[in-house]
Amino acid sequence: MEYNTLEKARKYEKENGSKIPASDRPAFHLTPYVGWTNDPNGFSYFGGKYHLFYQYNPYDTRWDSMHWGHAVSSDMVKWEHLPAALAPENEYDSFGCFSGSALETEDGKHYIIYTGVRKADDGKEYQTQCVAVGDGKDYRKYENNPVLTSRDLPGGLSPYDFRDPKVFRDEEGKYLCVVGGKNEKGLGEILLFASDDGFNWHFRSVLATNDGEYGCMWECPDFFMLGEDAVLITSPQDMAAKGLDYHSGNGTLCQIGTYDRAAGVFKRCSAQTIDHGIDFYAPQTMQAPDGRRIMIAWMQNWDTCNTSGYRNLPWFGQMTIARELSLRDGKLYQMPVSELDKYRKDKIEYKEVKVNGELSLKGVEGRCLDMTLKIRPADSRNLFKRFTMFFAKDGSHSSRINFFPGDNVFETDRRLSGSRRANIHQRSCNVRDLGGEIVLRIIMDRFSIEVFINGGEQVMSTTILTDPAAGEIYFECDGEAIIDVIKYTLDMEE
Repeated sequence: MEYNTLEKARKYEKENGSKIPASDRPAFHLTPYVGWTNDPNGFSYFGGKYHLFYQYNPYDTRWDSMHWGHAVSSDMVKWEHLPAALAPENEYDSFGCFSGSALETEDGKHYIIYTGVRKADDGKEYQTQCVAVGDGKDYRKYENNPVLTSRDLPGGLSPYDFRDPKVFRDEEGKYLCVVGGKNEKGLGEILLFASDDGFNWHFRSVLATNDGEYGCMWECPDFFMLGEDAVLITSPQDMAAKGLDYHSGNGTLCQIGTYDRAAGVFKRCSAQTIDHGIDFYAPQTMQAPDGRRIMIAWMQNWDTCNTSGYRNLPWFGQMTIARELSLRDGKLYQMPVSELDKYRKDKIEYKEVKVNGELSLKGVEGRCLDMTLKIRPADSRNLFKRFTMFFAKDGSHSSRINFFPGDNVFETDRRLSGSRRANIHQRSCNVRDLGGEIVLRIIMDRFSIEVFINGGEQVMSTTILTDPAAGEIYFECDGEAIIDVIKYTLDMEE
């Protein structure tokens, strides 16, 4: 029997995804149903559910022939896989349905805009923007695709680097869309397009231009208002490290500033890394029905995709926990969505515990947990040199987080987690000087850890390579510290 590419993908994933035991997946971080995933796409609320699509190759655990996978959730914590939504099946997207976004239209349809890629005879990948509309499960591509091509670009911009449309509506209901482009200098430009109906688009302005300070091409743009402030999120390629603020390679960037609506221009006032961990890229946001701005990202990085863990699995790549965004004193803060709290069970609490050397605490263990750890010096005049939490530990492996109060540096380290590749396994960031104190919210799943520092002022996300059965946790201090611990098991059964 002959199948078109979407039917073939749906048939394959149904047969093979269902064979993966739940215990071989994270408990509450979204993975592809089978095969490979990278960027989150189409993060939106439609039909009473949160929808998350994702870049997807169902046939292998490597990048190839991009489809759109699809999942839904009532709370952004527990996800249910739906059949693949898009597949490369037309000339304009024959090389792949690349990243994009989604929203609900005024007539109650689920609207998708994505980058269609075709490879020409010259071997170059031509990128255009395409539309599909559906009912929350099945989507039909617009008969007049693509809706934006190189003809719509300002002079000097590349037709090969024109991707990742993020669509939104303005106060008057007009469709707006930001798309990443690249100019003749090889630097990113964020382009703003407008449409009355979502199908007939025109170029409006260059929203922002990379001056070379932050990488080259700016992928996966997202633009929104948080209160009175405008926020522009991008994923710069070819970043150069700047101390501990930005790391080399594929990074993430949050710029906060002002937006001139009449001119369609963003002006940056400040900038920061979004996540200082090893594994984080291509974040995308949406506005929840209650007004919260929620972000989710690929908990991986192009520089760590050949990382080898304790065994081969029939899936690769996962998403971060959904995060609520806010601004305080001109800085972006992130915390896990409040919906996660309802899955907390079996509270264990310790207060005013002295740590000098090694210490384990009864009940503080596991790989699916939500733990708050407050650390402070026993003597404020004599700071400890280093505080370490070992986790995902067994007789052979462990990972750790370290805090060095004298330097105000926080570090994640998975060198001994079981990797067989010379990838990046350590990363550090500067934290605010609070006299040797730090408060950590630690969200751990079978294959990851996300650490929210000082109320979400900074975050470090890292995948864990060790067998999920490795669940020991203990603390170690070079010097003397006092800690408070509140630990919950995260139970997804309800």
